[in-house]
Parts: sequence; C-alpha cells; structure tokens
Amino acid sequence: MALLDLLGRRMSLRVLWELAHAEQALTFRELQAVAETNPSLLNTRLKELRAAAIVVHHTGGYDLTEDGKALVRLIMPLDEWAIAWGARLGATCSKE
Repeated sequence: MALLDLLGRRMSLRVLWELAHAEQALTFRELQAVAETNPSLLNTRLKELRAAAIVVHHTGGYDLTEDGKALVRLIMPLDEWAIAWGARLGATCSKE
C-alpha cells in the first residue's frame, strides 16, 4: 500500500515516466520543464522518490535507481493496457 500511495501522489508517475524515457540523467530544471510542473511540487516528489530509493541524484542530475527501472518495467504493461482501453472507450463514445 505504501508504494501505491507514493505512486498515486500528483506528479510521481510523471517523474518516473520522464526519467525512464530520458536518454541521460536530467537536471532539476530539465525535469521541471519536461514534466511541466512547478519547482515546489517537483522538489517534494523527488525527495519522496529518493527516500524510497526509486530515484537517485548524482552530479549529472536525477535518474532512476535499479529498483526504479524495475518498477517502470512493471508499470509499462499497465500503460499498454490503458492505451488499448482508451481506444476502446473512444470507439464506444463515438458510436453513441
């Protein structure tokens, strides 16, 4: 439940998504720009994700830990399901 609570917080999944799809570590400003969020919220989420050992900060910026990468691999099937689900809902909504 602790993981679901953390991931359910605003911008947590977006931060993971952006770090997972970045070609290299992202600085705070780069992450703020791609995640389209304010610095206060981003700072809070990064602190929480670092405390959970999902995100790491080093001289090059922020990146996923090995646990963070494993978590993203587990979440990706959910993303694939959501895309298909959204397509089905769109088809259903357009028929009405």
